[in-house]
Amino acid sequence: MVESNLLFSIPVMIVQVSVALTAGLLGWAYLAIKPPPPKICGSPGGPPVTSPRIQLSDGRHLAYKEKGVPKEEAQYKIIVVHGYDSSKDLDLPVSQELIEELRIYFLFFDRAGYGESDPYPERLAGASLVVPFVNYWWRGIPANILREALSTLLGQDQWTFRIAHYAPWLFNWWMTQKWFPSLSMMAGNMAVFCDPDLEILKELSKKPSVGQEKIRQQGMYESLFRDIVVGYGNWEFGPLDLTNPFPENEGSVHIWQGYDDKIIPRQLNRYISEKLPWIRYHEVRDAGHLMIFNPKTCEIVFREFLLG
Repeated sequence: MVESNLLFSIPVMIVQVSVALTAGLLGWAYLAIKPPPPKICGSPGGPPVTSPRIQLSDGRHLAYKEKGVPKEEAQYKIIVVHGYDSSKDLDLPVSQELIEELRIYFLFFDRAGYGESDPYPERLAGASLVVPFVNYWWRGIPANILREALSTLLGQDQWTFRIAHYAPWLFNWWMTQKWFPSLSMMAGNMAVFCDPDLEILKELSKKPSVGQEKIRQQGMYESLFRDIVVGYGNWEFGPLDLTNPFPENEGSVHIWQGYDDKIIPRQLNRYISEKLPWIRYHEVRDAGHLMIFNPKTCEIVFREFLLG
């Protein structure tokens, strides 16, 4: 009788252990997939507010920085939108001579979730065409061109963007797990940079990085991860759906593309510019993704933009 009870208890024990393991795995998976809450600036336990901010109509705060001549005296007023893993504190190598010659006023701001600007969790928060960003699932562009452009990236970056596109709910886990390599530039893989980029990084390393510690302070998901999820998600429009915003030539749209850029393949921006003739396309030889931080190139970009 004792032996019978022992045999009966073993299956019950196995079931109990299996249930406990399953519950534990599900709990772990839920915590790994679920993004952590943002650390909003100025909130209890959040980072302090140290920059000037304005409150938008929806209640969010937008942090900004001004540079150049006073805006009341400016001939040109330029809004600078920073890129991935950056902030309003980026240091563009625009000479003081050029600023005073053309009387330029700059307005920099932290995009949602970056630096000291409040997060903005709506689906289309980052769906703006800030060149030279590209989406490998844009509609209206031939599939073979999209596949060719994606294939030029490192394998780990291809997988990262595919997960952002096809399984965004899994993206937080993908970017925080240690089993597989994820985004190359965040993992410190220098193979993603071309030789001109490496030279620029070498020069930038000699200068102090002002505000670098603030970029991700509200949380990696609210800044870097959400940027990718939105950027490589399903857009309700493609770049070829756009119409000329300056039909009377009262302004112009420029795309600057580094020929040696390993992060943004030139094929897509070149194709878009060919299909939208109102875009002024500049493909710069011996230049990569960081070409705007080359003082000579930076001055050419601003002169062409303002005087071209």
